[in-house]
Amino acid sequence: MERQLVPGGFYKHFKNKLYQVKCVAYHSETKEKMVVYQAMYGEYAVYVRPYDMFMSEVDHVKYPDVAQKYRFEQVDPLTMQEISDNLQSDNSQAVRVNSDNRIDEAYTLKEDSVLDKFLDARGYEEKLDVLIRYKSRFTNPMIDIMAESLEIVVPEGELSGRIDSLRKVLQAHTKYEGSHLRP
Repeated sequence: MERQLVPGGFYKHFKNKLYQVKCVAYHSETKEKMVVYQAMYGEYAVYVRPYDMFMSEVDHVKYPDVAQKYRFEQVDPLTMQEISDNLQSDNSQAVRVNSDNRIDEAYTLKEDSVLDKFLDARGYEEKLDVLIRYKSRFTNPMIDIMAESLEIVVPEGELSGRIDSLRKVLQAHTKYEGSHLRP
């Protein structure tokens, strides 16, 4: 069965960075199929790569220590666990895979999830608002992703303490930098 690319899906690069596929595009001159994808860290840079390269296997001769089979593998952004290739997605939801590699039927990640609200927020003040408003819905893996998106580290510990640490960072950024994200 051929692997399917899921626009809107999250993919882990074999160097362990998280990206979201935005769409498939075509080169205007050559008509080559391309993947447009965005980093879920740092400055959220947007990239384009030939479709075949995006979907290709890792060069295990060049990278012998890499366990991941493909250059990019679809993952649940909350757990960074691989999503089985034979799952079909309708772009409006993703699935979470349990530790025994079975689908967690009780969980679906909707496009308007609180993590998406946080990552899509335009400034520190808006991110702070999302954190405060939805703090009861956040999990430790979500805090890790949120911290990575801000390029900070939130120390391990109780969830409430980690949320509080993240809140303090956002309050400081809001106070000293206004609503502007890093350049």
